[in-house]
Amino acid sequence: MATKSTETQQNVRKKRKKSKKGSKRIILFVIEMIILVVLLIVLYGVLKVDKVDKIAIDKEDIVVNEHVVNNVELKGYRNIALFGVDSRDQSLGKGNRTDTIMIASLNADTKEVKLLSVYRDTYLNLGNDKYNKCNGAYAQGGPEQAINMLNMNLDLNIEDYITIGFTGLIDVIDAIGGVEINVLEEEIRHLNNYQISMVGTSTDGKTFVAQEGKDYIPVTTAGPQTLNGLQATAYCRIRYVGDDFMRTQRQRDVLSLVLEKAKTVNPTTLNKILDKALPNVSTSLDIDEMVEVLSEVSQYSIVGNDGFPFEEYRSTGNLGGNVGSAVIPVDLQANVRRLHQFLFNANDYELSEEVITYSQKISADTGR
Repeated sequence: MATKSTETQQNVRKKRKKSKKGSKRIILFVIEMIILVVLLIVLYGVLKVDKVDKIAIDKEDIVVNEHVVNNVELKGYRNIALFGVDSRDQSLGKGNRTDTIMIASLNADTKEVKLLSVYRDTYLNLGNDKYNKCNGAYAQGGPEQAINMLNMNLDLNIEDYITIGFTGLIDVIDAIGGVEINVLEEEIRHLNNYQISMVGTSTDGKTFVAQEGKDYIPVTTAGPQTLNGLQATAYCRIRYVGDDFMRTQRQRDVLSLVLEKAKTVNPTTLNKILDKALPNVSTSLDIDEMVEVLSEVSQYSIVGNDGFPFEEYRSTGNLGGNVGSAVIPVDLQANVRRLHQFLFNANDYELSEEVITYSQKISADTGR
C-alpha cells in the first residue's frame, strides 16, 4: 500500500503552462556528462539532433510537491538534473547506476550558475518510499525516478535532465586540447589505475589501447599539467584520495575548466566534438529549448559549487543489509534548508511536510 506521503505527492502533480516569457534557458553539462555537448547541439543540432538519444519523460509523472510549486523563492531559477553513468556501450537509461549526480541551478536574471553534487551513496528516499543509496533510483526507474528522488528529498522542481556516458567526456576533453590540472603526488597511482580500468587490453604488456584508439599515457609527475581526455576522466573518478567528497569536488573543478575552455573553441572543432559525443548523450530537452539560449550562453558563469549532504550535517557508516556503507544526512531538514540558502539565497526556508517525514524516517533507520 502506498504511504500517505506518496499519495500526497501523486495527488499534487504540478500543473504546467508553457510560457514563452520568463527565464531564459541554458543547459550545462557536468563533468561525467558535460556542458559542451548540449551547447554543440544548439550550434549544429538542427542537422544532427537525430543522433541524440531523446528519452521523453511524462512530466505529469514528475513529482513536485505543492509546497514547492507555490514557493516564490524558486521563481526565476531553472534547475536541471545532470547524471553521469558508467556506461561504455551507449546504454544511458534504466539499469545504469549514476556514478555522478549533480544539479545545475541557473539564475536567469544574474546569469549565475551554481552546481551541487549529490553524493551517490547518500541514504535517501528513492522516489518510491523505499530507502537506500540514492544512485539506485536511476537504475530502478531511469531518469524519471532519479528526478523524483531529487525533488522529493530536496524540495526541488526539476523537470529535465541530461545524461552522458564517460566515453563522451573523453572525446570532448580531447577535442578541446585537454585541461590543465594540478595533480597531487598521492593522486598519480590512482589516476593511472583508473585509466587502465577504462582502456582495452594490452597489446605488448606495456601500452594499453582504449576503445577509440587512444593510448594509455601514464601520468608520472605531480604538479600543474595538461591532462588528455582519458587522463582527466580518470582524475575525476579518483575516490581514494580525500574520499568520495573530494572526488565530486574534482568533477566540479574540471567542469568549470571545460566551460571556460569551450568558449574559445572554433566551430570546426565543435562540429567534430558533436559527431563523437552525441551517441553518448541522453536528454529530455528538445532543440527549441536549446536554441532559445544560444545568444546568451557566454554570459553565464559558475559562481558556486558544493556537495550534498553538507559537511556539517553528514556522517558515514555501514547500515548493513542491502545498503552497506553509505553517506548519511544526519539531519535532512537542516541539509535542505542549507541547500535552499546555497542555491536560491533563501535564508529562512520553510520545509515541506514531506521532507520532514523523510528526515524522520532516515533518522530512525540510521540512528543518527
